[in-house]
Amino acid sequence: MVKILMSAVAFCAAGAASAAWTWSFDGASSRLSLGDRSSGVLIEGTLCATGPSRVTGAGIGDSREERAWSVCAARDGFPSRLSLVDPAGNVDGYISFQTCEDGISILALHRTAFAFEGRVVFKARISYRDDAFACRISPKRGDRVLSIKSGPAASLDDDALFSPSADEALYLTGGGVSLSGDRLEVCMDMTDATANAFAVRIVKDYYKSRWVPGYKPLDLARSPHAPTGWLSWNTYFDTAGSKENLDEARFAAKWFKPFGMEIWNIESWQDNSPKLPVSNFHNMNLETYAAQFPEGMKWLAGEIRKLGFRPGLWMAPFGTGNKEFYLSHKDWFLHDKNGRPVSCWNGRYTLDPTVEEAREHLKRIFDKASHDWGYEFFKIDGMSGRGPGYCAHLYEKPEIRALFRDPSCPNPFELCVKAYREGIGDDRIFLACQGHFTGAEAAYADCSRTGADIVHPNEPVKWENILLQTRCTINQFFVHSVVFWSDPDCMLVSQKALGREQAQVEATVVALAGQQTFAGDKLAELAPDRVKLVQQALPVCPTRPAKLYPMFGHLPIWDLHVSRPFGDWHVVALFNWGDAEKEVGVDWRELGEREDRRFIGWEFWSGEYLGTLKGRLAMLVPARSVRLVALQPDTGRPQYLSGDRHLTQGAVEIDGLVWDEGAGTYTVDTKAVGGFPAACFIRIPEQFRFEGLSAPEGCDVRTEMRGGGILAVTVSSPRSQNAKIVLRFSGKGN
Repeated sequence: MVKILMSAVAFCAAGAASAAWTWSFDGASSRLSLGDRSSGVLIEGTLCATGPSRVTGAGIGDSREERAWSVCAARDGFPSRLSLVDPAGNVDGYISFQTCEDGISILALHRTAFAFEGRVVFKARISYRDDAFACRISPKRGDRVLSIKSGPAASLDDDALFSPSADEALYLTGGGVSLSGDRLEVCMDMTDATANAFAVRIVKDYYKSRWVPGYKPLDLARSPHAPTGWLSWNTYFDTAGSKENLDEARFAAKWFKPFGMEIWNIESWQDNSPKLPVSNFHNMNLETYAAQFPEGMKWLAGEIRKLGFRPGLWMAPFGTGNKEFYLSHKDWFLHDKNGRPVSCWNGRYTLDPTVEEAREHLKRIFDKASHDWGYEFFKIDGMSGRGPGYCAHLYEKPEIRALFRDPSCPNPFELCVKAYREGIGDDRIFLACQGHFTGAEAAYADCSRTGADIVHPNEPVKWENILLQTRCTINQFFVHSVVFWSDPDCMLVSQKALGREQAQVEATVVALAGQQTFAGDKLAELAPDRVKLVQQALPVCPTRPAKLYPMFGHLPIWDLHVSRPFGDWHVVALFNWGDAEKEVGVDWRELGEREDRRFIGWEFWSGEYLGTLKGRLAMLVPARSVRLVALQPDTGRPQYLSGDRHLTQGAVEIDGLVWDEGAGTYTVDTKAVGGFPAACFIRIPEQFRFEGLSAPEGCDVRTEMRGGGILAVTVSSPRSQNAKIVLRFSGKGN
């Protein structure tokens, strides 16, 4: 057995004193191992080579039979490389290793003066940090796809594994590199300079050094999934008091809570808040607007909790409009050189956070709202994002810095955000409204409002609002579920403001990506089809970005790639952002799939069966609309295709799918929502025949055969439960 163990110390890049990467090769088993001490990564697998039978004087391109070659230890005294040996025992090529502090690269090359059209293949498994997931970190020119993953989905488009806890990426590059989850395949072609090498590199502080200087991984113990709920502002604006909130909550408790709605957020409750601007509100001392909240906020939190929701509260305490409070604590606020109070969006009187007494006051009011009143979700407005009138922007101006009690403070805004978190406590959810990943709130908040309000005060939602919501979602999605849960603002689908097609776009933009999903319409006024639209967006599907960099514009293709123990499929949104009907399409390679794969398609909104698809999906999409297509790999047997319960088409409502070839049964394990029937659609190839089914006691199951061999199975249950439906078939696959 020939075994080589090379220390990276001897082969560091120029100027490096030591390196963490090592490599070893076992000639007897053809086993190559690449390792990094600092990150604990181990890449281990088989290394093999093929080449033609050696013919003296033959030219490159001559036709010769390809045969297996051997990979052996160096025979010429250069220990930094391996030898490629032809069947006659001659060394005709090499594999060289170059190591440095943060990575290792491997190059396959032929021996000078010999024609060698060989290939070197490395098939390996990667052992890395436990929380690492497959993704892409190198942007592609002309990319049209917002790529989203749910579960351990693998894509040919991936080029890295990323660990949120370490803020570290394992980056793999090369012309012949294919990463599929933790499986790596490298094919080095020695006659192609673009594909004869590959490299592995550890990228430390991936987010922190680029976009998120205050990076901390999202605390999944405190906020395990993107929040769902309702808030009043986008429909009621300043007019929703305790009565309106509770009336809406009673309706939601029946129609939406069973589907996963969790939080009820109260807005515009402060004293002096019957109308805008926010700067007039009494934002800093928990005074309540008694005309609309006569029973007080603690009482209201209790009533919301009785209905099964977690109470939430909107606040904007960077300043206040309360003159009496200002006069009582005048030294807590900023004044210009002439002694006049500085105003901002948050208040006629703007807080000076470098005053310790002021920060302690902030902690006290949040502690009271959280632990005395009982609110569990805090939407804090006026953060560091879009609004130039917000305090974060104001605090950064040199002429304002000179007005602080402590002008040397590097980031007064962060002092506020830290005080909010300390007052709220570690067991509450903090939404930074107009927060941003470039700001200090990244280290403290759980959620971030990515864009502007979806509506302007006392106006209905418009197409232009949806376009802005979409653009902001696309641009900032790469931090979703890594730094924050993304909040695109409310999902508004009322028939009074939007046609059916535009409402479907709105639901797809908010919910397909797995973002925070809050409804904001007057719920009891929704038409039945719009009620169902909200239900189809709940609960939130757990997702993460597949491309870890910002993207721009209105991308026409959104691809949710779902992976579960029972299946792997795509849900593809084809958007038409324009004002005229057009064809929108996507190739399999753009979805990270092989071009020769066969999928069967189902369009969610229309319930249209698209049949077998090869290489490409394309549909005519009306103006300002979307088509949402589930692509299931064609198995050639009865299989789940889609359902009408959730727009991710199986990602949240299906717990298991089991085909038993011997028994001819197909078990569909689905979550039934009590009192609300839901259908799933089973594709049955021609060689099979549906014979019947069995269902749990208490479930009513009805079936209907449709065109194209589609069986609709509708499940009803008086109570919410997991329902295992066993379908029986005769016939046999090819």
